[in-house]
Amino acid sequence: MQQYESVIILTPLLSEEAAKETIAKFKAILTEGGAEIVAEDNWGLKKLAYPIQKKTTGFYHLTEFKAPGELIKKLELEYKRDERVMRFLTIALDKHALAYNEKKRSGAFNKKTETKTEEVAN
Repeated sequence: MQQYESVIILTPLLSEEAAKETIAKFKAILTEGGAEIVAEDNWGLKKLAYPIQKKTTGFYHLTEFKAPGELIKKLELEYKRDERVMRFLTIALDKHALAYNEKKRSGAFNKKTETKTEEVAN
């Protein structure tokens, strides 16, 4: 099974609850098709770089999963059929992307370097 990453942008007209229901629907499609969800990241409501369907914001959600290749066509067909999805992008991850995502999940990029401040006694 190949590992994939899918980002969807949902319409901002949805409530938080409706957005969660929509994401749960797509998650159910994946699990029923034999996929294994590796990670999920809900980015929330973000400003778009350019208007899509005359909207300037959207709910972003990223899902990383392992699935057979034929499931991707079914998933993307469901994305196209759902009017709440404004845009989507699904990519197959290579070994470098897998390593990067693993480091990101373990928190390797979130470590802040502590700056030592020395107070000079006068």
